[in-house]
Formats: sequence, structure tokens, C-alpha cells
Amino acid sequence: MHAVVLVGGFGTRLRPLTDTVPKSMLTVGNEPIITRLVRQLERGGVTTVTLSLGFMPDAFLAAFPGDRCGDVELRYAVEPEPLDTAGAIRFAAERGGVDGTFVVVNGDTISDLDVSEIVAAHRRFGAEATLYLTPVDDPSAYGVVELDDEGRVLRFVEKPPPGVTESNLVNAGTYVMEPSVLDLIEPGTPVSVERETFPALVDRGSLYGFASDVYWLDAGKPEALLRANLDRLAGRYDAGVDHPVSGGDGVDPAASVDGAAIIDSVVAAGVSVGPGSRVHRSVLLGGASIGHDVVVENSVVMGSVADGASLSGAVIGAAAHIQAGQEVVDERVPEPTG
Repeated sequence: MHAVVLVGGFGTRLRPLTDTVPKSMLTVGNEPIITRLVRQLERGGVTTVTLSLGFMPDAFLAAFPGDRCGDVELRYAVEPEPLDTAGAIRFAAERGGVDGTFVVVNGDTISDLDVSEIVAAHRRFGAEATLYLTPVDDPSAYGVVELDDEGRVLRFVEKPPPGVTESNLVNAGTYVMEPSVLDLIEPGTPVSVERETFPALVDRGSLYGFASDVYWLDAGKPEALLRANLDRLAGRYDAGVDHPVSGGDGVDPAASVDGAAIIDSVVAAGVSVGPGSRVHRSVLLGGASIGHDVVVENSVVMGSVADGASLSGAVIGAAAHIQAGQEVVDERVPEPTG
């Protein structure tokens, strides 16, 4: 089976982390999000993945020599210009040679979904497209999906106030589609799958939903990326997968951590942490450098932090250098622009 993975976005919500690294190449549990996602698709029966690329495509090409990830063949579709979600799906499906039922996944999604289950449901429904839906506690913050008793999508309700709908199911960013869906998407034109393609399928009565309450997270913001890492460290997802967080305690064996440092965080390969430093519930991504007697709490760090500095709720990009003794609270450094 074929899958299209949408990884072409600019990662604006994750800046400044994505100033130098595409969002799906950021790591969760010391593994790139895209690598984890392809492995998950492979377990669900996918044999070929086409990456829909736009922003910084060379990072993906360099990451997978031989155009393979495990036993999955990788193909690439680099958009000449941004085509929005549906436009990107059609472009990638055509470039990748999709000719049958296929899976589509947003590249910043973290989930325990067994893809084979939604594919089986899609076939039972006889659907043109099937959405993976997840329940949420506060539907008013999302676009909610209403289903009939047979699983057919009736309508989408955007950020409903209390009392407007009884549904608490939202689009979780994984779909199964038939090639006929591509005919609804004008080629070479920006088209939104959420605002245009899915409503057209609702009108045809051929869009269905598959609900599951397994672990799910949209890792498209720094606080969500931090949560995904800490949840991975705590074993809240991927519990049965033979790819534990590197080092078992979250510290990659290729990191350089002084014995006098205190760590209860995820620390990537190549990171250095000096003596007397304490890193609590944080993520130190590749390239991070932490001096001595530094305190890092609830933060995501890619840059350098000099001796005696203190971070709390901070997001530190690769180009940032936090000065000795500097305190950073609830800030992004450098501050994103544009």
C-alpha cells in the first residue's frame, strides 16, 4: 500500500526551532518525527511512502540514503510552489505513482493509530475517503466532525460553542482515500482538503469517519513538541514498539553529560551538559550546548546556554546564545518574525 506524508509546511508555529530544521525532522524521543511516522505506517502495511516536500527538501533527501526508511521505499514530490493540503496530496500522489487506495498523513502527527484498522474500516464503509477522528475534552477549540450511525460524515462544525453539537470528534490528520478523490482537486492550484475537498465528499455522501481514542497529539507547536517528548519518555505511547527512547532514561548515549549534572529530560546525540546543571522536564535537541550550573525547566533548546543561566518555559533556536547568568522566562529566542 502507498502513503503520502505531508511534510512541506514552513513550521511557522514552531519557530525558531524550524528556522534551521523542517518540523518533521525535529526529534521525539531522540528520533526524527518523520522516521517514527514511516515506521508506524510500515507496521500498518504501507510499503511505499511519497513525501510531499516544499520547505527545506534537501534535509529529507540527505536523511534517507538509498531512498529507504527500514523496508519502506521513499519517493519524493517537491512542490514548485505551495499548493495547500489538497493540492499537495494530488501533486504527491501523481508524482509517487499512486494507483489504488492510499493513506495520507500530516507529518507533525504523533499517534498510536494502527493504520491497518482505519484501512479495514474504509473498505467496510465502501467510502471514497475515511478520516481518522479522535475525541477531545474541549470541542470548542477545534473543527468538530458529526457522524451518522453508519459512520458517514454529516457535517463539520468549526469551533462550536456549548450546545451546538453533541460530537467531540475532531480530524486527527490521517486519511484513507481512493484515487477518485484526486479528481476533485484541480491540478497545480492551491486547494484545501479540509475546506474544499472534504465538504464536496460530504455532499456526495462518500466521506466516513473512523474514531479511536488511542494516543494522539499534533506536535506543531513548541509546547506540544515538548509534551510529545516527555510522554514518549514516560511510555504513554509506542509502549509496544521495539524502539525505546535512546539510553532508556532519555539521554542519548552519544550525548556528553557531566556526571554532576541532574537530568530528567530528553537529551539528543551530540548535546553537551556541564557540571552542576539541572535539566528538568525539557528537551535538548541536536546542537544544544549547556554550560555549568545552568537551570533548564520546561524548555526546548537547540542553541547554546552559557554558565549560570536559567531557562523556564523557553524555546531556544539553533542560532541563539544565552549569555552567562541570563534568565529567560516564557520567551522564544530569537523572537520569530513574519
